[in-house]
Amino acid sequence: MIDVAIIGAPGYAGVELTRLIASHDHLRLAVLTSASHAGERVGDVYPALDAHVDLTYVEPDIDSIASSASLAFLAVPHTAAMDLAPALLARGVAVVDASADYRLKDPEVYERWYGVPHTSPDLLPQAVYGLPELDRSALPGAKLIACPGCYPTATLLAAIPALEAAVVDAGRVVVDAKSGISGAGKTPSATTHYCNVTESVAPYGVTTHRHTPEIAQGLSLAAGSQVSVVFTPHVVPMSRGLLSTVYLDLATELTAAEAVALYRERYADEPFVTMHPAGRMPATGEVRGTNRAHIGIAVDDASRTLIVACAIDNLVKGTAGQAVQCANITLGLPETAGLDAPGMGVW
Repeated sequence: MIDVAIIGAPGYAGVELTRLIASHDHLRLAVLTSASHAGERVGDVYPALDAHVDLTYVEPDIDSIASSASLAFLAVPHTAAMDLAPALLARGVAVVDASADYRLKDPEVYERWYGVPHTSPDLLPQAVYGLPELDRSALPGAKLIACPGCYPTATLLAAIPALEAAVVDAGRVVVDAKSGISGAGKTPSATTHYCNVTESVAPYGVTTHRHTPEIAQGLSLAAGSQVSVVFTPHVVPMSRGLLSTVYLDLATELTAAEAVALYRERYADEPFVTMHPAGRMPATGEVRGTNRAHIGIAVDDASRTLIVACAIDNLVKGTAGQAVQCANITLGLPETAGLDAPGMGVW
């Protein structure tokens, strides 16, 4: 068993990590940190975990974490990881970061979109972007993994095969995406208040959402050239789930059946990607509680547009499950370990 720590364990990402690792055959929960819940039992804060996790939240202390765990998951807000990752790495602890602090390769881009200077830009070259379906070659043995955001995960999975095969114009990609309210995090606000969210759908962060440069970075890597992205996220009145619909201008004649065949070949060896047949689009309920991504394709012949929709659970494949998937790969464990159970949407 490999002992791991979760820093920021009571948040939505942290408790999802706790749930997944509690039943993992190779990873063992050693340290769960929380400044606000220190001294409280996990089962008292989250009764659903009472029978599965016999641990107490503790104050975050780097030396204590390093003495108890060889790998740490950072389930902390953006900018906080920059204070933690360098110290953990210096003590020999591998880091899987679920925040945005090490996703963007250009520190100036990070500063522009997140509003603060990057305090450890020297670590950016060694940070491995943790979307295995894009490129897993650098993940084995990696010491610092930057897990993608939920919107970039679904969007990139929807676009990668078409961009790599150059069947679409890579100049501009249009993305319309919708997420459950848990994507905003655990801390409540006026915009996440039940009365303001229920029975309503609204776009937000239009032209300013922080995932925009991350999406553009990943799309450009897949295309091999600079891609501009028009990204419009929406919040929808559900607790979890994310659907990204991507619009790409076709550069060649392509039917929906041919596009599905192209995607199936590209993702043939990917354990968590399911391609729907031509004409069937995915729904978030299909992947609820799982690390899976379901993809559907349509072609609009009149406008010569390839339309690809990808559904994920924003808390699993979009955050915690992907972090575990990356940890499995970096540690040399089976990639699907702890992640292959059916989800909540099977009924």
